[in-house]
Amino acid sequence: MLVTNRNILDQELQVLIDKCGSDRTALMPALQAVQRKYGFVTDFAMQKIADVLGIHPVEVHGVVSFYSFLSEKPLGRFVIRLCQTISCDMAGKDRIASQLENELGIKFGETTTDKTFTLEWANCIGLCDQGPALLVNDILWTKVTPQRVLEIIEECRARLSPHAIQGQEEHLV
Repeated sequence: MLVTNRNILDQELQVLIDKCGSDRTALMPALQAVQRKYGFVTDFAMQKIADVLGIHPVEVHGVVSFYSFLSEKPLGRFVIRLCQTISCDMAGKDRIASQLENELGIKFGETTTDKTFTLEWANCIGLCDQGPALLVNDILWTKVTPQRVLEIIEECRARLSPHAIQGQEEHLV
């Protein structure tokens, strides 16, 4: 069974990588495509990308481990990244961080046991004049308050209802 899954994964990865190209310039697009599809970049995927692009797997791993928006481990369905710059700090980032941790029952760098939420820090979101700012997956939230944290989390949970999930692609873990 594992071999069949590995073969299917191998074929899916090949299709993703082929769409990005076959030279060194395709590395980031290929990694981003894998991250989008599976939620993280496995060792197997890094090896496959290295093979197809003709580069050493250590180079691929170096890129994955360097960029904070790429992950080697499974993340939650909703990845919440809170900006930790000085401007967001001055705008009340600590209150937002505490509210997120209290509401979700996890610390930054952790994922809920049901794999729904992951909390991560972001070094800069680029909205210093609108802090505290955070990203939920690819959606920006600015001027976040503790009350708004509750609304954001409830909105995410509402997306998990059976009706909202219909037709959405599942992540391979």
